[in-house]
Amino acid sequence: MLSRKTRHLVLSTLILAAIAIMAGCGGKSVQRINVDENIDLSGEWNDVDSRQVAAALVAQSTSARWVANFVDDHGKRPTIIIGQVRNKTTEHIPVRTFMADLERSYINSGTVDVVASPEERDQIREERADQQEMSSVETMKAWGREQGADFMLIGEMNTLFDSEGGDQVKYYQVDCYFVNLETNVKVWTGYEKIKKFVSQSGHKI
Repeated sequence: MLSRKTRHLVLSTLILAAIAIMAGCGGKSVQRINVDENIDLSGEWNDVDSRQVAAALVAQSTSARWVANFVDDHGKRPTIIIGQVRNKTTEHIPVRTFMADLERSYINSGTVDVVASPEERDQIREERADQQEMSSVETMKAWGREQGADFMLIGEMNTLFDSEGGDQVKYYQVDCYFVNLETNVKVWTGYEKIKKFVSQSGHKI
């Protein structure tokens, strides 16, 4: 037979354990998932949209006639630079991530050469300047041999929203252009669209 003091101690321990379990049930849960898995919680622009749109635009532009025309005229692949893609939507979109997706897709396509951005070139030039003093003559890299871009990719993101009650349709359009850096002539223009239906009521279309 347990004493009154012991019973009180056991009861207190059980109560504390129950409180701890209840608190644990209401806590944060973290689960690792595949980075390529398509999860759309808010309906806003996300990493999947960025990769899909970048891949589509690269496929459109590299299969267009301007690439073959340049190769025929110059006997080499065109050299491009990723310029500014302006976010004209009302959302906060990490444009630099999208630009990185574009650059990665262009490099992996093997159809064009891609030069570094202005920020990257500044860093590289600092290293080249340091080599002039600290590296051996055999290994230092010379000035004036940078490869200039033939074309610049520029673009913009826009959105249209249509809502009724708790339901909303989000329409994204990304337009991009390749411009000849010597003549300012647009040699290619393309776009990619994404349309999303976001329902607060669970309604499906």
